[in-house]
Amino acid sequence: MDLWTPERQQWNKGHSLLCGVDEAGAGPLAGPVYAAAVILPREIEIPGLNDSKKLTEKKREILFDEITARAEAWSVAFATAEEIDGLDILNARMLAMQRAIDGLPVKPDICLIDGNRDHGSRVSIETPHVTLIGGDGKSASIAAASILAKVSRDRHVSQELEALYPQYGFAGHKGYGTKAHYAALDQYGPCPVHRRTFLKKWEARRESEKDRR
Repeated sequence: MDLWTPERQQWNKGHSLLCGVDEAGAGPLAGPVYAAAVILPREIEIPGLNDSKKLTEKKREILFDEITARAEAWSVAFATAEEIDGLDILNARMLAMQRAIDGLPVKPDICLIDGNRDHGSRVSIETPHVTLIGGDGKSASIAAASILAKVSRDRHVSQELEALYPQYGFAGHKGYGTKAHYAALDQYGPCPVHRRTFLKKWEARRESEKDRR
């Protein structure tokens, strides 16, 4: 599949400097949501480039190094668990993506944003942009951003959060709601990087169990 079609459409409209934007980690119970913005050289060949979800962890790591070495510009940013709870996950995703765009050393003419949302109730993508549903499998720039966002988040959770809170096993589940993660929550309760708004069902179950005792 030709991953440069969306970029060519924008270049043909006169947008010479284009970046792809994607986020990772919207669904986990803990940790930040990450986003990346990437400006690639035009029609650069990066073998294996694809939606990060379709790649193995080893392949993503290899591509992360190649993308960051060969990109014209790139930026990674995040919104914290506290910001997710304060804003909601949609607004936090928009915040992380705009931060990634703002972190680029050059200002793009236009951004290709993965998905069909460019705003929440309180935060919007302010840079000129177009949205592209399934963009991480259609656009080279968005695919590159998806890999940078996913690898950056996985590294943060499996290394930094694992070191801070080893009892939760973050290296294994990356913050997602696995059986092992819920078992750790049952034993230790939430820690500061848990998204409390994502734990409402768990908290309700705990309260119900207390009442039955």
